[in-house]
Amino acid sequence: MKNRSDLPSWKALEQHYTASKDNHLRKLFENDSERFSKFSVEAAGLFLDYSKNNITEETLGLLENLADECNLKAQINGMFGGEELNNTEHRAVLHTALRQFTGKPVLVDGEDVVPVIKAEQQRMRKFVESIHTGSWRGFSGKPITDIVNIGIGGSDLGPKMVVTALSKQSTKGLDVHFVSNIDGEELSQQLSKLSPETTLFVVVSKTFTTLETMTNARSAKRWLLNYFTDKAAVSNHFVAVSSNLAAVEAFGIDAGNSFEIWDWVGGRFSLWSSVGLSIALSVGMDSFEALLKGAFGMDRHFREAPFRENMPVLLALVGIWNRNFQKLSSCAVLPYDKRLTHFPSYLQQTDMESNGKSVGKNGDPLAIDTAPVVWGEVGVNGQHAFYQAIHQGTQRIPADFIAALNPDNELKEHHKLLVANCFAQTEALMWGKTEEEAREELKAEGVSQKEISRLIGHKTFRGNNPTNTILMGRLVPETLGSLIALYEHKIAVQGMIWGINSFDQWGVELGKQLATKIAKEIDKGVYDQHDSSTAGLLSRYQEVAE
Repeated sequence: MKNRSDLPSWKALEQHYTASKDNHLRKLFENDSERFSKFSVEAAGLFLDYSKNNITEETLGLLENLADECNLKAQINGMFGGEELNNTEHRAVLHTALRQFTGKPVLVDGEDVVPVIKAEQQRMRKFVESIHTGSWRGFSGKPITDIVNIGIGGSDLGPKMVVTALSKQSTKGLDVHFVSNIDGEELSQQLSKLSPETTLFVVVSKTFTTLETMTNARSAKRWLLNYFTDKAAVSNHFVAVSSNLAAVEAFGIDAGNSFEIWDWVGGRFSLWSSVGLSIALSVGMDSFEALLKGAFGMDRHFREAPFRENMPVLLALVGIWNRNFQKLSSCAVLPYDKRLTHFPSYLQQTDMESNGKSVGKNGDPLAIDTAPVVWGEVGVNGQHAFYQAIHQGTQRIPADFIAALNPDNELKEHHKLLVANCFAQTEALMWGKTEEEAREELKAEGVSQKEISRLIGHKTFRGNNPTNTILMGRLVPETLGSLIALYEHKIAVQGMIWGINSFDQWGVELGKQLATKIAKEIDKGVYDQHDSSTAGLLSRYQEVAE
Protein backbone atom coordinates (compact mmCIF):
# COMPACT_ATOMS: atom_id res chain seq x y z
CA MET A 1 0.00 0.00 0.00
CA LYS A 2 1.39 3.37 -0.98
CA ASN A 3 1.94 5.63 2.03
CA ARG A 4 -0.86 8.18 2.11
CA SER A 5 1.56 11.08 2.59
CA ASP A 6 3.12 10.23 -0.79
CA LEU A 7 -0.15 10.65 -2.68
CA PRO A 8 -0.39 13.70 -4.98
CA SER A 9 -3.66 14.69 -3.30
CA TRP A 10 -2.00 14.59 0.13
CA LYS A 11 0.87 16.77 -1.04
CA ALA A 12 -1.61 19.19 -2.61
CA LEU A 13 -3.40 19.48 0.74
CA GLU A 14 -0.10 20.18 2.50
CA GLN A 15 0.62 22.99 0.04
CA HIS A 16 -2.91 24.32 0.47
CA TYR A 17 -2.50 24.36 4.25
CA THR A 18 0.76 26.31 3.96
CA ALA A 19 -0.97 28.88 1.78
CA SER A 20 -4.11 29.18 3.94
CA LYS A 21 -2.89 28.59 7.50
CA ASP A 22 -3.18 32.26 8.43
CA ASN A 23 -6.89 32.37 7.56
CA HIS A 24 -9.12 33.30 10.48
CA LEU A 25 -12.68 32.06 10.66
CA ARG A 26 -14.09 35.51 11.33
CA LYS A 27 -12.57 36.73 8.05
CA LEU A 28 -13.97 33.74 6.16
CA PHE A 29 -17.44 34.61 7.45
CA GLU A 30 -17.03 38.33 6.80
CA ASN A 31 -15.98 37.61 3.21
CA ASP A 32 -18.81 35.17 2.40
CA SER A 33 -22.39 35.85 3.50
CA GLU A 34 -23.43 32.43 2.10
CA ARG A 35 -20.91 30.45 4.09
CA PHE A 36 -23.47 28.80 6.40
CA SER A 37 -25.59 27.50 3.53
CA LYS A 38 -22.52 26.32 1.61
CA PHE A 39 -21.11 24.34 4.50
CA SER A 40 -24.15 22.67 6.02
CA VAL A 41 -26.09 19.54 5.13
CA GLU A 42 -29.24 17.75 6.28
CA ALA A 43 -29.90 14.01 6.24
CA ALA A 44 -31.76 11.25 8.11
CA GLY A 45 -33.26 13.59 10.70
CA LEU A 46 -29.99 15.40 11.47
CA PHE A 47 -28.58 18.79 10.48
CA LEU A 48 -24.82 19.39 10.33
CA ASP A 49 -23.27 22.85 10.31
CA TYR A 50 -19.55 22.51 9.57
CA SER A 51 -19.05 26.11 8.44
CA LYS A 52 -17.08 26.97 11.60
CA ASN A 53 -14.08 24.97 10.37
CA ASN A 54 -11.10 26.63 8.73
CA ILE A 55 -11.98 25.34 5.27
CA THR A 56 -12.92 26.79 1.90
CA GLU A 57 -14.48 25.23 -1.16
CA GLU A 58 -10.96 24.67 -2.42
CA THR A 59 -10.15 22.72 0.77
CA LEU A 60 -13.19 20.50 0.25
CA GLY A 61 -12.27 19.89 -3.37
CA LEU A 62 -8.76 18.79 -2.40
CA LEU A 63 -10.12 16.54 0.36
CA GLU A 64 -12.52 15.00 -2.12
CA ASN A 65 -9.56 14.32 -4.42
CA LEU A 66 -7.86 12.52 -1.53
CA ALA A 67 -10.98 10.41 -0.97
CA ASP A 68 -11.07 9.50 -4.65
CA GLU A 69 -7.37 8.65 -4.72
CA CYS A 70 -7.93 6.33 -1.74
CA ASN A 71 -10.81 4.59 -3.61
CA LEU A 72 -13.23 5.56 -0.86
CA LYS A 73 -16.39 4.78 -2.82
CA ALA A 74 -15.21 1.25 -3.62
CA GLN A 75 -14.27 0.68 0.02
CA ILE A 76 -17.68 1.85 1.21
CA ASN A 77 -19.39 -0.47 -1.26
CA GLY A 78 -17.11 -3.28 -0.13
CA MET A 79 -18.13 -2.80 3.49
CA PHE A 80 -21.85 -2.99 2.70
CA GLY A 81 -21.18 -5.86 0.29
CA GLY A 82 -19.64 -8.11 2.93
CA GLU A 83 -16.05 -7.94 1.74
CA GLU A 84 -13.29 -8.90 4.19
CA LEU A 85 -12.49 -5.39 5.45
CA ASN A 86 -11.13 -6.75 8.73
CA ASN A 87 -8.15 -8.38 7.04
CA THR A 88 -6.21 -9.31 10.21
CA GLU A 89 -9.08 -11.44 11.51
CA HIS A 90 -10.45 -12.44 8.08
CA ARG A 91 -13.90 -11.05 8.78
CA ALA A 92 -16.53 -9.03 6.99
CA VAL A 93 -17.79 -5.85 8.68
CA LEU A 94 -21.56 -6.05 8.54
CA HIS A 95 -23.13 -4.36 11.54
CA THR A 96 -25.12 -2.42 8.95
CA ALA A 97 -26.89 -5.67 7.99
CA LEU A 98 -28.48 -5.71 11.45
CA ARG A 99 -30.48 -2.58 10.57
CA GLN A 100 -31.24 -3.33 6.94
CA PHE A 101 -34.88 -2.87 5.95
CA THR A 102 -34.74 -3.28 2.16
CA GLY A 103 -35.33 -7.03 2.20
CA LYS A 104 -32.35 -7.53 -0.10
CA PRO A 105 -29.96 -10.38 0.71
CA VAL A 106 -26.66 -9.64 2.46
CA LEU A 107 -24.06 -12.29 1.72
CA VAL A 108 -21.29 -13.55 3.99
CA ASP A 109 -19.22 -16.31 2.38
CA GLY A 110 -22.01 -16.73 -0.15
CA GLU A 111 -24.75 -17.14 2.45
CA ASP A 112 -27.58 -14.65 3.03
CA VAL A 113 -27.47 -13.58 6.69
CA VAL A 114 -30.71 -11.57 6.65
CA PRO A 115 -32.95 -14.56 7.61
CA VAL A 116 -30.84 -15.39 10.70
CA ILE A 117 -30.82 -11.72 11.73
CA LYS A 118 -34.60 -11.47 11.44
CA ALA A 119 -35.06 -14.76 13.32
CA GLU A 120 -32.88 -13.53 16.18
CA GLN A 121 -34.78 -10.24 16.32
CA GLN A 122 -38.02 -12.19 16.62
CA ARG A 123 -36.53 -14.21 19.50
CA MET A 124 -35.55 -10.94 21.16
CA ARG A 125 -39.09 -9.59 20.72
CA LYS A 126 -40.64 -12.70 22.24
CA PHE A 127 -38.28 -12.59 25.21
CA VAL A 128 -38.76 -8.85 25.82
CA GLU A 129 -42.54 -9.27 25.74
CA SER A 130 -42.30 -12.14 28.25
CA ILE A 131 -40.48 -9.84 30.69
CA HIS A 132 -42.78 -6.89 30.10
CA THR A 133 -46.00 -8.90 30.47
CA GLY A 134 -44.70 -10.75 33.52
CA SER A 135 -45.02 -14.19 31.93
CA TRP A 136 -41.31 -14.71 32.59
CA ARG A 137 -40.94 -15.16 36.33
CA GLY A 138 -38.09 -15.44 38.77
CA PHE A 139 -37.41 -18.74 40.55
CA SER A 140 -39.78 -17.87 43.39
CA GLY A 141 -42.56 -16.88 40.98
CA LYS A 142 -42.18 -13.11 41.18
CA PRO A 143 -41.98 -10.92 38.04
CA ILE A 144 -38.66 -9.34 37.03
CA THR A 145 -38.22 -5.71 38.09
CA ASP A 146 -34.49 -5.19 37.50
CA ILE A 147 -32.14 -6.06 34.63
CA VAL A 148 -28.37 -6.10 35.15
CA ASN A 149 -26.32 -6.03 31.94
CA ILE A 150 -22.90 -7.60 32.60
CA GLY A 151 -20.40 -6.83 29.83
CA ILE A 152 -17.47 -4.60 29.02
CA GLY A 153 -16.34 -2.44 26.10
CA GLY A 154 -18.86 -2.60 23.28
CA SER A 155 -21.01 -4.98 25.35
CA ASP A 156 -21.46 -2.21 27.92
CA LEU A 157 -20.72 1.26 26.50
CA GLY A 158 -23.16 1.14 23.59
CA PRO A 159 -26.17 -0.36 25.41
CA LYS A 160 -25.59 1.86 28.48
CA MET A 161 -25.36 4.97 26.33
CA VAL A 162 -28.58 4.16 24.45
CA VAL A 163 -30.57 3.16 27.56
CA THR A 164 -29.62 6.47 29.20
CA ALA A 165 -30.31 8.49 26.05
CA LEU A 166 -33.76 6.93 25.62
CA SER A 167 -34.78 7.25 29.25
CA LYS A 168 -38.01 8.93 28.16
CA GLN A 169 -39.02 5.72 26.39
CA SER A 170 -38.13 3.37 29.27
CA THR A 171 -40.65 0.77 30.44
CA LYS A 172 -42.31 1.59 33.74
CA GLY A 173 -41.62 -0.84 36.54
CA LEU A 174 -38.40 -2.15 35.00
CA ASP A 175 -34.98 -0.69 35.81
CA VAL A 176 -31.87 -1.50 33.77
CA HIS A 177 -28.42 -1.39 35.38
CA PHE A 178 -24.91 -1.91 33.99
CA VAL A 179 -21.86 -3.58 35.47
CA SER A 180 -18.58 -3.65 33.55
CA ASN A 181 -15.66 -2.87 35.84
CA ILE A 182 -13.78 -5.78 37.41
CA ASP A 183 -13.51 -3.56 40.48
CA GLY A 184 -15.77 -5.41 42.91
CA GLU A 185 -17.09 -2.12 44.24
CA GLU A 186 -19.27 -1.65 41.15
CA LEU A 187 -20.99 -5.04 41.31
CA SER A 188 -21.23 -4.93 45.10
CA GLN A 189 -22.99 -1.55 45.03
CA GLN A 190 -25.47 -2.72 42.41
CA LEU A 191 -26.30 -5.98 44.17
CA SER A 192 -26.83 -4.23 47.50
CA LYS A 193 -29.84 -2.43 45.99
CA LEU A 194 -31.42 -5.48 44.32
CA SER A 195 -33.50 -8.49 45.26
CA PRO A 196 -32.41 -11.93 43.96
CA GLU A 197 -36.07 -12.84 43.48
CA THR A 198 -36.75 -10.09 40.93
CA THR A 199 -33.37 -9.57 39.20
CA LEU A 200 -32.38 -10.86 35.76
CA PHE A 201 -28.74 -10.82 34.61
CA VAL A 202 -27.88 -10.42 30.92
CA VAL A 203 -24.32 -11.68 30.45
CA VAL A 204 -22.84 -10.33 27.21
CA SER A 205 -19.60 -11.82 25.90
CA LYS A 206 -18.99 -13.10 22.39
CA THR A 207 -16.52 -15.73 23.61
CA PHE A 208 -18.02 -16.12 27.09
CA THR A 209 -14.44 -16.05 28.37
CA THR A 210 -13.89 -12.27 28.77
CA LEU A 211 -12.07 -11.92 32.09
CA GLU A 212 -13.96 -8.92 33.47
CA THR A 213 -17.38 -10.07 32.31
CA MET A 214 -17.09 -13.65 33.50
CA THR A 215 -15.60 -12.64 36.85
CA ASN A 216 -18.62 -10.39 37.45
CA ALA A 217 -21.02 -13.05 36.14
CA ARG A 218 -19.65 -15.73 38.46
CA SER A 219 -19.89 -13.37 41.44
CA ALA A 220 -23.49 -12.52 40.51
CA LYS A 221 -24.25 -16.22 40.25
CA ARG A 222 -22.83 -16.84 43.75
CA TRP A 223 -24.96 -13.96 45.08
CA LEU A 224 -28.06 -15.52 43.54
CA LEU A 225 -27.32 -19.03 44.82
CA ASN A 226 -26.48 -17.77 48.29
CA TYR A 227 -30.14 -16.80 48.39
CA PHE A 228 -31.82 -19.67 46.54
CA THR A 229 -29.21 -22.49 47.06
CA ASP A 230 -30.86 -24.43 44.21
CA LYS A 231 -28.76 -24.26 41.00
CA ALA A 232 -31.96 -24.48 38.97
CA ALA A 233 -32.56 -20.81 39.85
CA VAL A 234 -29.83 -19.77 37.41
CA SER A 235 -32.09 -20.52 34.43
CA ASN A 236 -34.73 -18.09 35.70
CA HIS A 237 -32.31 -15.27 36.45
CA PHE A 238 -29.57 -15.43 33.78
CA VAL A 239 -29.63 -15.09 30.00
CA ALA A 240 -26.64 -14.82 27.68
CA VAL A 241 -25.56 -13.07 24.51
CA SER A 242 -22.70 -15.10 23.06
CA SER A 243 -21.41 -17.20 20.19
CA ASN A 244 -20.00 -19.85 22.58
CA LEU A 245 -23.03 -21.97 23.40
CA ALA A 246 -21.00 -24.68 25.14
CA ALA A 247 -19.57 -22.18 27.63
CA VAL A 248 -23.01 -20.67 28.18
CA GLU A 249 -24.47 -24.06 29.06
CA ALA A 250 -21.48 -24.92 31.27
CA PHE A 251 -22.24 -21.73 33.23
CA GLY A 252 -25.75 -23.02 33.88
CA ILE A 253 -27.75 -20.92 31.40
CA ASP A 254 -30.31 -22.78 29.32
CA ALA A 255 -29.36 -22.89 25.62
CA GLY A 256 -32.80 -21.54 24.76
CA ASN A 257 -32.01 -18.41 26.76
CA SER A 258 -28.85 -17.59 24.83
CA PHE A 259 -28.93 -15.02 22.03
CA GLU A 260 -26.49 -15.17 19.15
CA ILE A 261 -23.79 -12.71 18.12
CA TRP A 262 -21.88 -13.27 14.88
CA ASP A 263 -18.16 -12.81 14.16
CA TRP A 264 -18.93 -10.29 11.41
CA VAL A 265 -20.25 -7.89 14.08
CA GLY A 266 -17.46 -6.07 15.90
CA GLY A 267 -17.96 -5.41 19.60
CA ARG A 268 -17.99 -1.63 19.42
CA PHE A 269 -20.54 -1.77 16.58
CA SER A 270 -22.74 -4.42 18.19
CA LEU A 271 -25.51 -2.55 20.01
CA TRP A 272 -27.73 -3.15 16.96
CA SER A 273 -27.58 -6.91 17.56
CA SER A 274 -28.69 -9.06 20.48
CA VAL A 275 -25.96 -7.23 22.41
CA GLY A 276 -28.66 -4.55 22.55
CA LEU A 277 -31.01 -6.88 24.45
CA SER A 278 -30.83 -4.62 27.51
CA ILE A 279 -31.84 -1.69 25.26
CA ALA A 280 -34.88 -3.61 24.02
CA LEU A 281 -35.76 -4.61 27.58
CA SER A 282 -35.57 -0.98 28.67
CA VAL A 283 -37.48 0.71 25.85
CA GLY A 284 -39.40 -2.12 24.20
CA MET A 285 -38.79 -3.85 20.91
CA ASP A 286 -40.74 -1.28 18.89
CA SER A 287 -38.45 1.52 20.06
CA PHE A 288 -35.43 -0.72 19.49
CA GLU A 289 -36.55 -1.23 15.89
CA ALA A 290 -37.08 2.53 15.54
CA LEU A 291 -33.44 2.94 16.63
CA LEU A 292 -32.44 0.50 13.86
CA LYS A 293 -34.54 2.35 11.29
CA GLY A 294 -32.90 5.66 12.20
CA ALA A 295 -29.49 4.10 11.61
CA PHE A 296 -30.71 2.57 8.36
CA GLY A 297 -31.71 6.03 7.14
CA MET A 298 -28.15 7.25 7.72
CA ASP A 299 -26.75 4.09 6.08
CA ARG A 300 -28.77 4.76 2.96
CA HIS A 301 -27.70 8.41 2.85
CA PHE A 302 -24.07 7.35 3.34
CA ARG A 303 -24.21 4.89 0.45
CA GLU A 304 -26.10 7.07 -1.99
CA ALA A 305 -25.19 10.75 -1.44
CA PRO A 306 -22.30 12.30 -3.39
CA PHE A 307 -19.34 13.16 -1.19
CA ARG A 308 -20.05 16.92 -1.20
CA GLU A 309 -23.53 16.22 0.26
CA ASN A 310 -22.62 13.18 2.35
CA MET A 311 -22.79 13.92 6.07
CA PRO A 312 -20.50 11.12 7.37
CA VAL A 313 -17.97 11.71 4.59
CA LEU A 314 -17.92 15.48 5.19
CA LEU A 315 -17.50 15.00 8.94
CA ALA A 316 -14.64 12.57 8.26
CA LEU A 317 -12.89 14.79 5.71
CA VAL A 318 -13.07 17.85 7.95
CA GLY A 319 -11.67 15.70 10.77
CA ILE A 320 -8.76 14.61 8.57
CA TRP A 321 -8.08 18.23 7.65
CA ASN A 322 -7.98 19.15 11.34
CA ARG A 323 -5.93 16.13 12.41
CA ASN A 324 -3.40 15.72 9.62
CA PHE A 325 -2.90 19.16 8.18
CA GLN A 326 -3.75 21.55 11.01
CA LYS A 327 -2.08 19.07 13.42
CA LEU A 328 -4.84 19.23 16.03
CA SER A 329 -4.45 16.19 18.25
CA SER A 330 -7.74 15.90 20.11
CA CYS A 331 -11.46 16.31 19.54
CA ALA A 332 -14.07 17.23 22.14
CA VAL A 333 -17.61 15.82 21.91
CA LEU A 334 -20.02 18.15 23.70
CA PRO A 335 -23.68 17.07 23.75
CA TYR A 336 -26.07 19.68 25.11
CA ASP A 337 -28.49 17.06 26.39
CA LYS A 338 -28.21 15.35 29.78
CA ARG A 339 -29.51 12.12 28.27
CA LEU A 340 -26.37 11.92 26.11
CA THR A 341 -24.16 11.79 29.21
CA HIS A 342 -22.47 8.58 28.05
CA PHE A 343 -22.13 9.55 24.39
CA PRO A 344 -18.56 10.96 24.69
CA SER A 345 -17.27 7.81 26.43
CA TYR A 346 -19.09 5.63 23.90
CA LEU A 347 -17.33 7.52 21.08
CA GLN A 348 -13.98 7.22 22.83
CA GLN A 349 -14.07 3.49 22.26
CA THR A 350 -15.73 3.62 18.85
CA ASP A 351 -13.15 6.09 17.53
CA MET A 352 -9.90 5.40 19.38
CA GLU A 353 -10.20 1.61 19.46
CA SER A 354 -11.04 1.67 15.77
CA ASN A 355 -8.47 4.14 14.49
CA GLY A 356 -5.79 4.20 17.17
CA LYS A 357 -3.39 2.38 14.85
CA SER A 358 0.21 3.05 13.83
CA VAL A 359 0.46 0.52 11.00
CA GLY A 360 -1.43 0.25 7.74
CA LYS A 361 -3.57 -2.69 6.65
CA ASN A 362 -0.45 -4.34 5.25
CA GLY A 363 1.35 -4.06 8.60
CA ASP A 364 3.83 -1.37 7.52
CA PRO A 365 4.41 1.64 9.81
CA LEU A 366 2.41 4.76 8.97
CA ALA A 367 3.99 8.12 8.22
CA ILE A 368 0.82 10.01 9.20
CA ASP A 369 -1.17 10.62 12.37
CA THR A 370 -4.39 8.70 12.97
CA ALA A 371 -7.05 8.86 15.69
CA PRO A 372 -7.27 12.06 17.73
CA VAL A 373 -7.88 11.81 21.46
CA VAL A 374 -11.67 11.88 21.89
CA TRP A 375 -13.09 13.29 25.11
CA GLY A 376 -15.96 15.42 26.32
CA GLU A 377 -18.79 16.14 28.71
CA VAL A 378 -22.38 17.30 28.54
CA GLY A 379 -23.02 21.02 28.27
CA VAL A 380 -23.25 23.25 30.16
CA ASN A 381 -21.28 21.36 32.80
CA GLY A 382 -18.18 21.39 30.65
CA GLN A 383 -18.35 25.18 30.36
CA HIS A 384 -17.55 25.37 34.07
CA ALA A 385 -14.80 22.76 33.85
CA PHE A 386 -12.57 22.68 30.76
CA TYR A 387 -13.90 25.21 28.24
CA GLN A 388 -11.35 27.70 29.59
CA ALA A 389 -8.61 25.59 27.97
CA ILE A 390 -10.50 25.48 24.67
CA HIS A 391 -11.01 29.24 24.61
CA GLN A 392 -7.61 30.40 25.85
CA GLY A 393 -5.31 27.41 26.21
CA THR A 394 -2.20 26.86 24.12
CA GLN A 395 -3.80 24.14 21.96
CA ARG A 396 -6.61 24.55 19.45
CA ILE A 397 -9.19 21.85 20.13
CA PRO A 398 -11.84 20.94 17.54
CA ALA A 399 -15.24 20.25 19.08
CA ASP A 400 -18.53 18.69 18.04
CA PHE A 401 -21.59 20.31 19.63
CA ILE A 402 -24.79 18.22 19.63
CA ALA A 403 -28.26 19.44 20.56
CA ALA A 404 -31.96 18.65 20.25
CA LEU A 405 -33.99 21.71 19.32
CA ASN A 406 -37.08 20.62 21.27
CA PRO A 407 -37.15 19.45 24.90
CA ASP A 408 -38.97 16.39 26.20
CA ASN A 409 -39.78 18.02 29.51
CA GLU A 410 -42.02 20.87 30.60
CA LEU A 411 -39.16 23.25 31.49
CA LYS A 412 -38.96 25.06 28.16
CA GLU A 413 -37.25 28.12 29.60
CA HIS A 414 -34.40 25.83 30.69
CA HIS A 415 -34.14 24.40 27.19
CA LYS A 416 -34.02 27.85 25.61
CA LEU A 417 -31.05 28.72 27.84
CA LEU A 418 -29.40 25.37 27.09
CA VAL A 419 -29.61 25.90 23.32
CA ALA A 420 -28.51 29.54 23.71
CA ASN A 421 -25.38 28.36 25.54
CA CYS A 422 -24.65 25.78 22.83
CA PHE A 423 -24.85 28.32 19.99
CA ALA A 424 -23.04 31.00 21.98
CA GLN A 425 -20.08 28.73 22.63
CA THR A 426 -19.59 27.86 18.96
CA GLU A 427 -19.77 31.55 18.05
CA ALA A 428 -17.33 32.55 20.80
CA LEU A 429 -14.89 29.79 19.85
CA MET A 430 -15.03 30.88 16.21
CA TRP A 431 -15.12 34.65 16.65
CA GLY A 432 -12.92 35.24 19.68
CA LYS A 433 -12.17 38.76 20.86
CA THR A 434 -9.31 40.89 19.58
CA GLU A 435 -7.15 43.09 21.78
CA GLU A 436 -8.76 46.16 20.25
CA GLU A 437 -12.27 44.85 20.96
CA ALA A 438 -11.32 43.97 24.54
CA ARG A 439 -9.77 47.41 25.05
CA GLU A 440 -12.90 49.21 23.80
CA GLU A 441 -15.12 47.03 25.97
CA LEU A 442 -13.12 47.79 29.11
CA LYS A 443 -13.01 51.49 28.27
CA ALA A 444 -16.82 51.52 27.93
CA GLU A 445 -17.04 49.98 31.41
CA GLY A 446 -15.03 52.88 32.81
CA VAL A 447 -11.91 50.88 33.58
CA SER A 448 -8.75 53.01 33.93
CA GLN A 449 -6.06 52.90 31.28
CA LYS A 450 -3.61 51.43 33.76
CA GLU A 451 -6.04 48.65 34.67
CA ILE A 452 -6.81 48.03 30.98
CA SER A 453 -3.10 47.54 30.30
CA ARG A 454 -2.94 45.04 33.14
CA LEU A 455 -6.03 43.08 32.06
CA ILE A 456 -5.89 43.22 28.27
CA GLY A 457 -4.05 39.94 27.78
CA HIS A 458 -6.52 38.11 29.99
CA LYS A 459 -9.51 39.57 28.14
CA THR A 460 -8.31 38.62 24.65
CA PHE A 461 -9.54 35.44 22.91
CA ARG A 462 -7.85 34.17 19.77
CA GLY A 463 -11.01 32.51 18.37
CA ASN A 464 -10.52 30.50 15.18
CA ASN A 465 -11.38 27.26 17.00
CA PRO A 466 -13.00 24.71 14.66
CA THR A 467 -16.41 23.33 15.63
CA ASN A 468 -19.21 21.28 14.11
CA THR A 469 -22.81 21.61 15.27
CA ILE A 470 -25.16 18.64 14.90
CA LEU A 471 -28.86 19.30 15.50
CA MET A 472 -31.98 17.14 15.67
CA GLY A 473 -35.60 18.05 16.25
CA ARG A 474 -35.98 15.73 19.23
CA LEU A 475 -33.87 13.05 20.83
CA VAL A 476 -35.95 9.97 20.00
CA PRO A 477 -34.97 6.45 18.92
CA GLU A 478 -34.85 7.33 15.21
CA THR A 479 -32.62 10.38 15.59
CA LEU A 480 -30.36 8.64 18.10
CA GLY A 481 -29.91 5.73 15.67
CA SER A 482 -29.04 8.18 12.93
CA LEU A 483 -26.56 10.01 15.17
CA ILE A 484 -24.75 6.82 16.18
CA ALA A 485 -24.56 5.62 12.57
CA LEU A 486 -23.24 9.03 11.50
CA TYR A 487 -20.23 8.65 13.78
CA GLU A 488 -19.72 4.98 12.91
CA HIS A 489 -19.44 5.89 9.24
CA LYS A 490 -17.29 8.95 9.91
CA ILE A 491 -14.82 6.73 11.78
CA ALA A 492 -14.87 4.07 9.05
CA VAL A 493 -14.21 6.68 6.34
CA GLN A 494 -11.24 8.09 8.21
CA GLY A 495 -9.79 4.60 8.60
CA MET A 496 -10.28 3.92 4.89
CA ILE A 497 -8.49 7.14 3.94
CA TRP A 498 -5.67 6.56 6.45
CA GLY A 499 -5.29 3.04 5.06
CA ILE A 500 -5.76 1.23 8.38
CA ASN A 501 -7.96 -1.60 9.64
CA SER A 502 -10.59 0.14 11.77
CA PHE A 503 -12.19 -3.14 12.80
CA ASP A 504 -9.57 -4.98 14.86
CA GLN A 505 -8.13 -4.07 18.27
CA TRP A 506 -4.90 -5.93 18.86
CA GLY A 507 -3.64 -3.18 21.15
CA VAL A 508 -6.25 -4.21 23.73
CA GLU A 509 -4.77 -7.68 24.06
CA LEU A 510 -1.27 -7.16 25.50
CA GLY A 511 -2.37 -5.67 28.82
CA LYS A 512 -5.07 -8.35 29.19
CA GLN A 513 -2.52 -11.14 28.62
CA LEU A 514 -0.15 -9.69 31.21
CA ALA A 515 -2.98 -9.17 33.71
CA THR A 516 -3.91 -12.86 33.49
CA LYS A 517 -0.28 -13.86 34.00
CA ILE A 518 0.19 -11.51 36.98
CA ALA A 519 -3.06 -12.67 38.63
CA LYS A 520 -1.74 -16.25 38.60
CA GLU A 521 1.60 -15.08 40.01
CA ILE A 522 -0.16 -13.29 42.87
CA ASP A 523 -1.88 -16.56 43.77
CA LYS A 524 1.50 -18.32 43.87
CA GLY A 525 3.35 -15.46 45.54
CA VAL A 526 6.12 -15.69 42.93
CA TYR A 527 6.73 -12.78 40.58
CA ASP A 528 10.38 -12.33 39.73
CA GLN A 529 10.07 -12.26 35.95
CA HIS A 530 9.33 -8.55 35.78
CA ASP A 531 11.11 -5.21 35.67
CA SER A 532 12.05 -3.81 39.07
CA SER A 533 9.09 -1.40 39.13
CA THR A 534 6.42 -4.04 38.45
CA ALA A 535 8.09 -6.52 40.82
CA GLY A 536 8.25 -3.82 43.49
CA LEU A 537 4.59 -2.97 43.11
CA LEU A 538 3.64 -6.64 43.37
CA SER A 539 5.73 -7.01 46.50
CA ARG A 540 4.02 -3.99 47.98
CA TYR A 541 0.61 -5.51 47.20
CA GLN A 542 1.60 -8.80 48.80
CA GLU A 543 2.77 -7.03 51.95
CA VAL A 544 -0.27 -4.80 52.43
CA ALA A 545 -3.21 -6.74 50.95
CA GLU A 546 -5.44 -8.36 53.55
